[in-house]
Amino acid sequence: MIVVSDTSPLIALHAIRRLDLLEALYREILIPDAVSREYLTQDTTDPGSRQRARPWLLQRDLLNTQAADILKMQLGAGEAEAIALSLGVRANLLLMDERRGRHTAERLGILCLGTVGVLLQAKQRGLITVLRPELEALISEADFWLSDALLRGALALAGEA
Repeated sequence: MIVVSDTSPLIALHAIRRLDLLEALYREILIPDAVSREYLTQDTTDPGSRQRARPWLLQRDLLNTQAADILKMQLGAGEAEAIALSLGVRANLLLMDERRGRHTAERLGILCLGTVGVLLQAKQRGLITVLRPELEALISEADFWLSDALLRGALALAGEA
């Protein structure tokens, strides 16, 4: 399975100390240069922690920089490059939270999953036992916004409603 990630899921899962779930679920994740730069330069309480080697997080060059340049007219650099990389490597899945980026990717035929979806998959595969504390950590520790409907829906899918 080829998986590409945008910055937001990496930062959110890092903030709640659950990056391990990405490796456990997907074995390796490809990221474009813009995502690497955004992820490594975000403020964190432990500035060196994001720079530690994560052999499963693989930076890849874009095969089609023109597609990324066109997408950057509507999206941020990370989203645009993640979509362009997904197209170039024929990714099976793109991890992305931003609504505009997801809609663009889906229109291009790319399957997307957000951070909440990653946590839900982790619950379904037995990597976490309870979803609610992970979602609450996203809200309180990662300053992640979840609508009430998304929160209720995720909990219902996890059998925790």
